[in-house]
Amino acid sequence: MSDSNVKIFDTTLRDGEQVPGCKLNTEQKVIIAEQLDVLGVDVIEAGFPVSSPGDFKSVEAISKIVKNATVCGLTRSVENDIKVAAEALTYAKHARIHTGIGTSDSHIKHKFKSSREAIIERAVRAVKYSKSFVEDVEFYAEDAGRTDNEYLARVCEAVIKAGATVLNIPDTTGYCLPSEYGAKIKYLKENVKGIEKAILSCHCHNDLGLATANSIEGVINGARQIECTINGIGERAGNTALEEVVMVLKQHPYLNLDTNINTSMLYGMSQLVSDSMGIYTQPNKAIVGANAFAHSSGIHQDGVIKNRETYEIINPKDVGVTESAIVLTARSGRAALAYRAKNVGYELTKIQLDEIYANFLSFADKKKEINDNDIHQIIETSNVYQQIISA
Repeated sequence: MSDSNVKIFDTTLRDGEQVPGCKLNTEQKVIIAEQLDVLGVDVIEAGFPVSSPGDFKSVEAISKIVKNATVCGLTRSVENDIKVAAEALTYAKHARIHTGIGTSDSHIKHKFKSSREAIIERAVRAVKYSKSFVEDVEFYAEDAGRTDNEYLARVCEAVIKAGATVLNIPDTTGYCLPSEYGAKIKYLKENVKGIEKAILSCHCHNDLGLATANSIEGVINGARQIECTINGIGERAGNTALEEVVMVLKQHPYLNLDTNINTSMLYGMSQLVSDSMGIYTQPNKAIVGANAFAHSSGIHQDGVIKNRETYEIINPKDVGVTESAIVLTARSGRAALAYRAKNVGYELTKIQLDEIYANFLSFADKKKEINDNDIHQIIETSNVYQQIISA
């Protein structure tokens, strides 16, 4: 793998599906997996096979149809979990078992009632057992964000020695600041013996709204995989949004980091996941929200009409959106009204526009948004309508 290439690990079908009330059936999961494969993701985490017969069936079905991406199954550091995951992944062209255990003192003391040394022993056993089924084994150090760096480095070193090919460093609770998370990745790069044998992976949650920032800081400091979901869906406040990290890397070429994602599919992918899961995507969601390329302020509209880059850093077509939206409201100016009027067939002179604009403002004060039918009505009830149609 090129050192500038960041692998995209999509966990929409596993971590993303953990949103309450958003259960997908096998058929829906297969459709999404097929599109993720075409999108260009490197790894599809298809599910947690031991959790239910339905999840096992879905992982198995996805394994059969994915042509390019690695198909991954999640497990705990439990032998039966690992064995079941291996069975579900039997048909995968490229299979990965994703196993791990909590490493923070909070998890060790309260969740496992164990010790640091015992946790390392369990981690090593899990990786070795996974390795007996597949070559590609990813280890997650759950709650790594709150794990002491020195101890985390010891865990990572032990599992690399046991055969782990990827090290997942999750900010499970979304607690880290970007500088802290970046420093953690840097520390591991510089202090783990054998680190060159494994890929460091960012798995960040969005509890404080920092998942994207933390993931980017992670890859700047040496991680080469980002774990994310379409639309940022997932537990609690969600996961890192795939579309966000991909476009951050694309729009900042000086970082010398890129992905294999076909970005023109991002909007369609967002719609597919939203429709399948019945999850409403907030209008102001970055990249794929309904308002991501919509302009209603008169100053902004005038700038975008003159030159799109005045207020847009991304070409809408790059993410699969056909064009920017000029939304007419009471805050819109003459330039926006003239632009939308031209789109529905009216070429207005400056004098005609001035006359119609007063009518427009009166109309706009009564409505949140002016649509194409409203534009026709505004123009047809103006004093200059006859001049316009006879021109």
